Amino acid sequence: MSEPTPGDPAAQPGLLLSARDIRELAEAAGIRPSKQRGQNFVMDPKTVRTIVGRAHVAPGQAVLEVGPGLGSLTLGLLEAQADVVAIELDRGLAELLPLTLRARGIEDERFALVHADALQVTELPQLPRAGEPTALVANLPYNVATPILLTMLERFPSLRSALVMVQSEVVDRLTAGPGSRTYGGPSVKAAWYGRAVHAGRISRQIFWPVPNVDSALVELVRHEQPLGTAEERERVFAVIDAAFAQRRKTLRAALSGWAGSAARSEAILRAAGIDPGARGETLQIEQFRAIARAEKAVQA
Repeated sequence: MSEPTPGDPAAQPGLLLSARDIRELAEAAGIRPSKQRGQNFVMDPKTVRTIVGRAHVAPGQAVLEVGPGLGSLTLGLLEAQADVVAIELDRGLAELLPLTLRARGIEDERFALVHADALQVTELPQLPRAGEPTALVANLPYNVATPILLTMLERFPSLRSALVMVQSEVVDRLTAGPGSRTYGGPSVKAAWYGRAVHAGRISRQIFWPVPNVDSALVELVRHEQPLGTAEERERVFAVIDAAFAQRRKTLRAALSGWAGSAARSEAILRAAGIDPGARGETLQIEQFRAIARAEKAVQA
């Protein structure tokens, strides 16, 4: 893709993208939002600045963005004097974004692009000025939002916080507490990394195309000290997956496959101080940790 020339949409003055900029950029590049990839582009500069403000982005900070699209939020982060590492799967968008940023006077050293599936990325580039990303700020693709959030937190411990825009129902699941009907595996796994809170609703009208679902922001601040090692996390998450795979069943029954038998699952639960007749939706992260620890102590 060639550099934009004066008169092209990507060469227009100003930093943040207006709704008109978004449509002109997309039309010039032959880009249409992909429903399959969950693409809904943010078209409102005011909303962009609101998101950046709620993320408490600091000048000189390195920020990770997944799914930058045409660059609305990217430019908002750069306007706040953060530097950005962006992961973009769509080839057309990955080619266009650096051109758009350069046309608005962004120095190359303030931005790095990884053209890849975010779920396959295991290393991030360090930015010359800001180093490795310490915050995740993104409008995540709706169809893979939860796996992306949890994967980024798992693979990149330098990320101390996350503020992401997702479907409202996903925010409800991530922030739910034990006993809630929306409490499930994502709720407990998010709690392993930190405390997730609802950070505000987003109007459907600021997107192109307008989605059929409501959107909201979820903020997660990582625990000062990790709850456990990567090995323990894998064991705990295996318990969580088993407990919620059949959430209507008691833990004795739901964990029988994981434990090897109903008798062994009951022994593990009793060793962990958990009622075998309870259900997974009543347990907090520390109780799932206790089950994983007890499994090692109970003989097969």
